[in-house]
Amino acid sequence: MELDSIDRRILGVLQKAGRISNADLSEKVNLSPSACHRRVQRLEAEGFIKDYVALLDARKMGCPSTVFVEITLSGQADEVLDAFEREVALVPDVLECHLMAGSADYLLKVVAENTEDFARIHRQYLARLPGVQGMQSSFALRTVFKTTALPV
Repeated sequence: MELDSIDRRILGVLQKAGRISNADLSEKVNLSPSACHRRVQRLEAEGFIKDYVALLDARKMGCPSTVFVEITLSGQADEVLDAFEREVALVPDVLECHLMAGSADYLLKVVAENTEDFARIHRQYLARLPGVQGMQSSFALRTVFKTTALPV
């Protein structure tokens, strides 16, 4: 399926206001409500719209610190990578895990209350992950820019 300009406008609006009513969405993209609804259903069915979520404020949730952790594994065998990926997905404080090209094997985005809480996460979870040979952690001092919206 190829996206046309109306599909892109729909996706752009929904990325910024996922709870918008169909009537308001149809008005913003200049479509009838029924045509707009059909397009949204098609975008969902085709997998362009993956899910609808509430984005929480990390600070208000008691997790104002963001830590980026570079993980180096002891090897690159499929079993090592699979075991690591399976276990890291169970760590509640890890928001993202990316397999990397470069000096580190994985890059994690971790949230914590503060440095002491991160030390707990490190001891309780990260240091116990299978295959970990080394870790380097970098604390974000301030978030300059953050979005979940993809360019459409």
